Amino acid sequence: MRNTLLAMSAVLLFCSVARAAEDDAVPVVSTDKLYDETYRPQFHFTPMKNWTNDPNGLVYYKSEYHLFFQHNPKGIKWGNMTWGHTVSTDLVHWRQIENAIEPDAMGTIFSGSAVVDWENTAGFQKGDEKTIVAIYTAAGGTSPESKGRPFTQCIAYSTDRGRTFTKYEKNPVLPHIVGSNRDPKVVWHAPTKQWIMALFKDKSTFAFFASPDLKAWTHLQDMNVPGCGECPDFFEMPVDGNKAAKKWVWTAANGRYLVGSFDGRKFTPEQELQQADWGKNYYAVQSYSDIPESDGRRIQIAWMNGGKYPGMPFNQQMSFPCEMRLRTFPEGLRICRTPLKELDLLHDKEHAWKNEALKPDTNLLANLSGDLFDIRAEIEAGDAAEVGFKIRGEAVAWTAKDKRLACLGREVELPPVGGRIKLQVLVDRTSLEVFGNDGRAAMTSCFLPKPAEKSLAVYATGGTAKIVSLQVFTLKSAWAAQ
Repeated sequence: MRNTLLAMSAVLLFCSVARAAEDDAVPVVSTDKLYDETYRPQFHFTPMKNWTNDPNGLVYYKSEYHLFFQHNPKGIKWGNMTWGHTVSTDLVHWRQIENAIEPDAMGTIFSGSAVVDWENTAGFQKGDEKTIVAIYTAAGGTSPESKGRPFTQCIAYSTDRGRTFTKYEKNPVLPHIVGSNRDPKVVWHAPTKQWIMALFKDKSTFAFFASPDLKAWTHLQDMNVPGCGECPDFFEMPVDGNKAAKKWVWTAANGRYLVGSFDGRKFTPEQELQQADWGKNYYAVQSYSDIPESDGRRIQIAWMNGGKYPGMPFNQQMSFPCEMRLRTFPEGLRICRTPLKELDLLHDKEHAWKNEALKPDTNLLANLSGDLFDIRAEIEAGDAAEVGFKIRGEAVAWTAKDKRLACLGREVELPPVGGRIKLQVLVDRTSLEVFGNDGRAAMTSCFLPKPAEKSLAVYATGGTAKIVSLQVFTLKSAWAAQ
C-alpha cells in the first residue's frame, strides 16, 4: 500500500511540475505560412520581413493610398533606413512593392512626407501623370558612405504613379540647420499658393518654411513646444464638420497637438497643447495628403512603437488607419479619432445584444473566443462600480467612481454622455486599440498574449449595469488574398 501511495504521489508531482512547466514555457511559434505567423497582425500593416518604424509619405493618387515607411530591408533591427512602400485601394488590404528610396552618399533615408504636385510647380511632370514628390531627410553620418555629412532635407519625384522615384539632382533643397534636423512634412497652402514645410529642428524646437516650387525654401517661423519632438504634421480641418469654419492643427510624433490659425507666414496656437492618444504605443503619427474633397476625411496612421514579436520574420507594425475629427467641447476644440469605416470589409460573423442586464455573475460572451474582433458597445453603468471587457486575459475597464478608462497600464478620463459610455475595441493578435465616446478618448497599445489565450468576456462588478447595445464582429484576415 505504501509503495502504491508513493507511486501515486510521484505521478501527481510529475503532473503538477509538467503543468507548471507548460504554463511557463515559451509558446510554440509558427512561421510556416507567410502573413499567418503566430504573432503576425492580421489587419494592421507589417512588412513582409525585417524592421519597420515611422509611416512616411502618406499620399493618395488615382485610387491608390500609398504608405511609405521607415524600413531596414537587410535586418530585423533598426538601421540602414530606406523608404519601404506598400499600396492599397481601401486602406485595409495592402500590397508591398519595391522599396521607393534607397540610401546614398548623402545618408540613409529618414522620415518625411509626399504630395501630388497638381500644378507642376517643381517642373518634374512628364506626360499626363501628375508628379508625386517625396520630401525626406538624408541622414548624413548614419552609414559609412555618408560619414561626416550632416542631416539635410531632400526631394525625389515619381512620374509613374509612385512606382519609381528619381532623386533631385540638386539635393539638398534645405541645407543643414542644427543638430539632427529632420522629418519634413509638406502641405499646399492654397490662399498664398505656396508649399509649407513643418520641420523638427532639435530638442523641442520646430520650424516652418515656405516654397513656391518644392526646391527653394524660405524660413518663416520657429516654435518651441516642450514635451514634443520629431515627426511634425500640419494640416487644416473643419470644425464640427463645417467646411466654412476651419482651423489649422499641428501635431508632434507623440500625437500631442496644437490648434490655431495660419496665414501663410505664421502659425498661431489658440489653445494649450493637447493629447490625442493615451495608449502605450502611439508614435510618429502622420496623416494623408491629397485625399479627394469628395471624401474629405483626415486619415492618420501611427507607428505602434515598442511592440514585441518573438520569433517573427518582421519587427513592428502600424496602427489601423483612423479618421480624425475636430469637435467642440466645453473645454475647447479637441481631436477625436475613430477607426475607418473600411474596417467593415473584414467583418465576418456578428453577435449582437440589446437592452441586456449585465450582472457580476453573467458573461454574455462566454461562448465566444478568438484573436480578431471589432467590439462596439454602449453601456449604462447603473449601480456597477466597474464595467468593461476582458480580452485574451487583458482588461478594458471603466470605473464609475473616477470615470476613467484603463487598459494595459494606461488610463484616460472618460465622462459618460447622457449616462452612457460608448466603446469600440479593435483586437488583433498583438494589439488592442480602444476608442471611447466616438473617439474622444483613444488608447493605442501593443500586447503579447499567449497564443492559446483567446477568451472574451464583458463584465460588471459591484452592481448591475445595462448593455444598451453590444456588437461583436469576428474579423477575417486582411492578408487572406496574399
